[in-house]
Amino acid sequence: MESPAPTSTRRFARLAPSPTTVGARLRQERELHGMSLEEVARATRIPVQSLERIEAERFDDLPGEVFVRGFIRAFAKAVDLDADEVLASYGSARRVPHVAPMPVTPGITSRDGRRVGIAIAFVLLLVLCTMALSFVLKPRGRDLPPEISSRDVGAVIHLG
Repeated sequence: MESPAPTSTRRFARLAPSPTTVGARLRQERELHGMSLEEVARATRIPVQSLERIEAERFDDLPGEVFVRGFIRAFAKAVDLDADEVLASYGSARRVPHVAPMPVTPGITSRDGRRVGIAIAFVLLLVLCTMALSFVLKPRGRDLPPEISSRDVGAVIHLG
């Protein structure tokens, strides 16, 4: 059974002005709910180290902006705070610059792609034709060793 003193302290703490930083506000709410960092970690599945970094305002030590925002959202929900309000105060305090996406230049259109494909096919066909002609027009007797080429010539003379 809970004693009246913590309840009155809890009410007084709620009437006290809320801390200005996100980490301090989350820590205060966690302590008001009587939760340890380990309990919040179990409830949110966020590592204790990350929760400590959030409370200490060491956001740059966390994995990335998307994770930081997700961690803050989960932490706020675990201690019964409005997650959107906490994220808004985090965004205004951090003043993280909005990163505009790079403009995308139009790539190869289908018409240009078709021309490139035809050019590649033409070059390949030209190479294949050159190889076939060199194979057909290549003299046969000169590239064989002399022993083989002289036997074949002798065999042709005796048969003929």
